[in-house]
Amino acid sequence: MSKETPCVAVCMIDPKTKLCFGCGRTLPEIAHWHAMESAERLAIMALLPGRMTEAGLSPIAGSPKHV
Repeated sequence: MSKETPCVAVCMIDPKTKLCFGCGRTLPEIAHWHAMESAERLAIMALLPGRMTEAGLSPIAGSPKHV
């Protein structure tokens, strides 16, 4: 996988927060990821750890570190 993806191949959406349990992205973000510019992907990736913490979700073991 590209370094510009937080995907850990655990694609399950939390029904309460609407975030992916594996990476913290929303369904629209996942759906449009391939069409986003690199800067937009990196900006979203920078938000994901805080987003998951705020939502009370723990990153899946082995998930990549977000730069």
